[in-house]
Amino acid sequence: MRSAHICATMLDWWLASLSGVTAHQLESALAWHGRLMVLAWSVLVPVALLWARYWKIAPRQDFPQVLDDKRWWHAHRGLQSLAATVTVIAIALVWRDTAANGSWTVARTHRWLGWAVGAALCVQLAHGLMRGSKGGPTDLQMRGDHFDMTSRRIAFERIHKALGWLTLVAAWCATLLGLWVADAPRWMLATLALWWLLLLVLLARWQRAGRCVDTYQTIWGTTADLPGMARVPIGWGVRRYTALTPRDGDSHTTAQNKGIG
Repeated sequence: MRSAHICATMLDWWLASLSGVTAHQLESALAWHGRLMVLAWSVLVPVALLWARYWKIAPRQDFPQVLDDKRWWHAHRGLQSLAATVTVIAIALVWRDTAANGSWTVARTHRWLGWAVGAALCVQLAHGLMRGSKGGPTDLQMRGDHFDMTSRRIAFERIHKALGWLTLVAAWCATLLGLWVADAPRWMLATLALWWLLLLVLLARWQRAGRCVDTYQTIWGTTADLPGMARVPIGWGVRRYTALTPRDGDSHTTAQNKGIG
């Protein structure tokens, strides 16, 4: 009986809201706003970012003999587009809501962070359309912003990558504030924290394994005289393969860091 009482007490504690209130009711529109924003910015966006960063070389892909596997690109674009759609719906649900639930300061900060995330999302979508041409051997004209790594392409990559990660951090901060404003159940915060921890563990694991490979090389290979090889890879912790030429004259490629591929 004592153990049953302890379990019931623990269950009540987890089901209670962050403030300790057991009976908690939230307006339907606000509840769905929170659910959709969590789906977009705690599931779809981080998965899209991790996929684009660590899986440009697919499992069992015979790199560098097989190049430009576009599955990561389609996954990244599809997940980000879905996240944008979900975000628009979530914002529409609270468009006219001006009530400062809970702490006024916290609610106001949450609201401004949310608008900043929405604005950054619009910038990322628009900026993606201005990334320039691709070029390379598969292009009839050969020349292209990406293949030649023009100043336009360099600016795009720096802004797109940096803004993407910063927006995710801002979204997670807004999520924490939103949970506090909504006085969400304790189990919800704990579950979300465990999910975020899992994502960070995967990021650290794949980064250590050397899976963050230079996009330029995954598309065009490791030949040293390619235009983009003269520049340092853009972004933090990006690995690059080194091309070697054995005595028999056959091209051979090895990784600068173990565990890539």
